[in-house]
Amino acid sequence: QVQLGESGGGLVQPGGSLSLSCVAYGTFFSLDTMGWYRQGPGKQRELVAIETSGGHRNYSESVKDRFTISRDNAKNTVYLQMNSLQVEDTSVYYCNAKYLHVIPEVGNLEAWGQGTLVAVAS
Repeated sequence: QVQLGESGGGLVQPGGSLSLSCVAYGTFFSLDTMGWYRQGPGKQRELVAIETSGGHRNYSESVKDRFTISRDNAKNTVYLQMNSLQVEDTSVYYCNAKYLHVIPEVGNLEAWGQGTLVAVAS
């Protein structure tokens, strides 16, 4: 089916920037939605940003003025450019994809990446 490979996490100072990448591997009929979620210490997993294959984007209110999501549909890749990072952004960031199975009659499925840590600290 689909597996997701994430990269780009690391340690950055407050006010700095990082860029995350996620590539979808495997078989599918269509890759409908790709995006990012995060889970910080003692918190529930939350939406960061998602983008449909048609280019529609949704952002969390806490990041919409600082983060930018983008997709390269030909490469089955989604990116997250993070600017003006704050300590509160420290989280494990998870890539997510919703896709239609290579046999469409099977239906819609969902895949998650293993997570990449973004640590914002002085």
